[in-house]
Amino acid sequence: MARQFLPTLRGLLVPRTAAAAPPTETKDLLAGNAYVSMTYAGVTNVWGTPGRADGWDMERVIVEGYERSIWTFKSVEAISKHASTLPIQIGRGGDERRFEETIDSHPLLKLLNKQANPLETGDVFKKRLSAQLLLSKKGVFIEKTYSRGGTLVRLDLLPPDRVQIIPDDRNADYVKHFEFTDYSGHVRELLPRHVIWIRDPHPTDPYCGVTPLEAAGLSVDLDVKARTYNISFIDNDGRPGGIVGIDLDGVDQREVERIQKRLAPGAHNAGQLTLVGTGPGGVTYVDTSARPREMAYETLSSTAKGEILAAFGVPESIVGNASERTYANADREEYQFWDHTELPHLNLIASGFDPDLDDEWIVRFDTSSVQALEFPRRQAREEARKEWEAGLITIDEYREIAGRPAFNVPQSRALWISPQKAPVPANEQDAAALGLGPDPSGGGAGMPGAAPTGAPLPETPAAESAADDVAAARALDAGPSAAADLAAARGQGAPLALPAGTTAADAVAAARASDAAATPGDAAADLDLARSIQNTDQPGAAAEDVDAARASIETKALPQGDGVEVTDDDFDALSMAVAAAVTALLARQEGVILARLRAPKIRKYTRYWEPESSDDVRHVDADLDQDRVVSAARWAEETSRTLTPILQQAAIATARKVGQALTGTDEVPPSAAAAAIITAAYAGEAITGFLAELADALGAAQHDAEGIADLEDAVTRFYRSAQPALIARVAETCAVATINGAADAAAEHAGPDVVRTWVTRGDTRVRPAHKALHGKTLPVGTPYTVDGATLRYPGDPFAPIALTINCRCRLHYATDKELS
Repeated sequence: MARQFLPTLRGLLVPRTAAAAPPTETKDLLAGNAYVSMTYAGVTNVWGTPGRADGWDMERVIVEGYERSIWTFKSVEAISKHASTLPIQIGRGGDERRFEETIDSHPLLKLLNKQANPLETGDVFKKRLSAQLLLSKKGVFIEKTYSRGGTLVRLDLLPPDRVQIIPDDRNADYVKHFEFTDYSGHVRELLPRHVIWIRDPHPTDPYCGVTPLEAAGLSVDLDVKARTYNISFIDNDGRPGGIVGIDLDGVDQREVERIQKRLAPGAHNAGQLTLVGTGPGGVTYVDTSARPREMAYETLSSTAKGEILAAFGVPESIVGNASERTYANADREEYQFWDHTELPHLNLIASGFDPDLDDEWIVRFDTSSVQALEFPRRQAREEARKEWEAGLITIDEYREIAGRPAFNVPQSRALWISPQKAPVPANEQDAAALGLGPDPSGGGAGMPGAAPTGAPLPETPAAESAADDVAAARALDAGPSAAADLAAARGQGAPLALPAGTTAADAVAAARASDAAATPGDAAADLDLARSIQNTDQPGAAAEDVDAARASIETKALPQGDGVEVTDDDFDALSMAVAAAVTALLARQEGVILARLRAPKIRKYTRYWEPESSDDVRHVDADLDQDRVVSAARWAEETSRTLTPILQQAAIATARKVGQALTGTDEVPPSAAAAAIITAAYAGEAITGFLAELADALGAAQHDAEGIADLEDAVTRFYRSAQPALIARVAETCAVATINGAADAAAEHAGPDVVRTWVTRGDTRVRPAHKALHGKTLPVGTPYTVDGATLRYPGDPFAPIALTINCRCRLHYATDKELS
């Protein structure tokens, strides 16, 4: 009789169905495609027919396969426990083990690594997901729950046998929707975008998966039945270890019965000698020990074990039995398990979450801490070390194989021939540096290893470029810098004179680095003065070296033109989008707050509670908690989440526009998106201030309110009066801060040769402080100073609000060459 695992509890969770005997497995070689698959899961599936996974009985699979077969249990446990303990990463680039760039904050990371749902932590969720994928023919169904702002907030595993896949009639999207039957019998329709469906794909059926239990089903049955047979044999067989027959003539019948009881079944009687009667004068002995037929259990059990472990791809050493294996063999088995079984399984799970990310980002289990996966890298490093010792590769080539940066010096680029370790230089310069040849820049001839005079060559690096000479000269004799000259000129009040061989750009850059406290106005004046100075001295040798060094450095020239600036249309388009989003958010906010005013939990133990009887203690003379009704923190967070995607999209578009105009590329620096995130946080703070005013209005209204309807009227009046001004202020401020912040980030990323000019709209709404900045030009990265405060750009969220609120200014970006 099949063991029932907690039958009472299971009866509460799963509707009990009439248990039908599984059909006998049949194989008809003449029936074409009517081959009937294994009936282990209680269903007969005919290949080539639709719905082959519908009848897969997960309850029976768990009870009779997973819980009763030790090798099935250990295989599923070995695979799923690794999936539960490895953290999830989101990143892009890099190699198969480490991302080049990762995301540290994402809703998926919180759900899969911390808490998937109120009942399950991330580790428990991943372990159940992995186990279901191994046991379910339908696959795994994960329901996604989003907040009102569109953020993923919850993941729930659905029982596979309670999910029905409804195919698309037109075969356009394959799946029209899913139907889920909950434990109360209600059917819910789930859209495909709310369900993650992960399955080990079937070769021909897109609606069906495969599970190792299909291939190992007969082996699981044999393993369970072999052990059941052995236990039943021990419990029911009455044969002792041997039987002695004697003549019982004249023996009392009660004595005979006492002897017969010696044949009682049970394991505690096994192996004993039993006395029985054989007739007159006879004495016999019968050996009842195990025969070859009974000994077949051991072979049968061992064979079933091997087949089950092979179906799941789990070596026996992984499930805890590493006997008869050397350390090397056990390590190799562990690597094979990770490479051929665990990694494909983990990648299959992770790929199900990729559609929730942008195209370039992917989800992956972090396997960097798995020592078994280091096996091929250790082997590659060991082979590389032997090749280096034999003089076949260089030190730099070895370090590249080992994943370390190359030294890129003559000694590391040379081949060192064993056994004398004589270097073989890669070029003439390296040969000179290693003392194996003349200096190619000296023009003299000589024997390798000696100077023209016969003296050994000095072991100093060859001068490979003018830039190296300049760097060496600066290191030997550190003279006064352009920054020092600039500071001295300021202190003396004398005209600024630049040293020979130094450009105005160098002076400005050095001044920025050495004098961070200088005001932007002074820096601009110094820049203009430096540009106006013409050095009439003839350039010396150092200047030629500097020019040669600059010529050897690969640079990206900025396009020539009239510069670039964002337009009024850019601000207006984003302002309209933000206004629409904030309008919808405030409308829903007003409805929620009005509903909370009517909620019994809010009105309980206040004077707004309607007593149900004369002794109702919930009606007291107290005001309701207006801060609890408003819940400002919740709406600030939701505002930020709602506006961040809108602002980020506009920031990226602006950064690409400015970058294309200045550098000819559409590369978007990370700081451009940061401007959108900061601005969205500002919008959340604005909503917090708005709701604080609403809470004060509610508190004031309670002094004269006679009922909850008066408070509802106060909320409605507040929104009608204050909402339009709030929407206009948030929309305009977000547009100016995001567009200007993204443009400034792209201009600063373009290089130090970019300058920007403050531009106002030129109407009566421009504040006097900004009128004073109109037309002022500063290098990119240098903040503007006005009224004792600094602004990085118009609408800077870190500047005083009196200088940014209702600001509509912008910046015009150009290069030094365009302005000269």
